[in-house]
Amino acid sequence: MFGLIIGLLTGGIAGWLAGKIMNNEGTLIRNILLGCVGGIVGNVVLGLIGLYGRGFFGNIIVSVVGSCIIIWLVNNISRN
Repeated sequence: MFGLIIGLLTGGIAGWLAGKIMNNEGTLIRNILLGCVGGIVGNVVLGLIGLYGRGFFGNIIVSVVGSCIIIWLVNNISRN
């Protein structure tokens, strides 16, 4: 149960930070979802080049990178 709460907190922070970086505001639920999915995407993408996040702050950074990738993709797809 505690791990789930930490995961949602991490996802919320990462989604919020990515929204600020990419100038893309959203609701709390959207930020949490974006951060959680961004964590998966970030782990895959950064893992391909040999980078991994360790600890709470490392996971936040990886999730923010993945969330920024998702925001960028969605913005480019929605323009077309």
